[in-house]
Amino acid sequence: MSQSLTKSFIVSQSQTAKAMGSGDLLVLATPALVSMMENVAMSLAATSLSEADTTVGSEINTTHERPSAVGATIEVTATLIAVEGRKMSFSIEASDANNIIGRATHTRFVVNREKFMSKLPKA
Repeated sequence: MSQSLTKSFIVSQSQTAKAMGSGDLLVLATPALVSMMENVAMSLAATSLSEADTTVGSEINTTHERPSAVGATIEVTATLIAVEGRKMSFSIEASDANNIIGRATHTRFVVNREKFMSKLPKA
């Protein structure tokens, strides 16, 4: 059952801890790494959904183990490890050219786009 998807990302200046406000160094920010991880899981989930459906993230447990410089290529692989009704569970690994830089477990739920958006409070 396990399906996987890998995507590559290049660390940009706007993804640094300093630019994102999560730190003061010019290295890949943890929030940017989490965004990469969620993006790959979302893309993998989308391969099995209808146009009317999407997924929303509900939980992510992440480690960020090594720094990455601006310009570094980060490969992120998401593996679908379980499906229980609308709940999808993923194992995710991120690496640079030499090392694993982070790992995560992630949960997403399948939702109907229109129904989900209709639940937002009116502005």
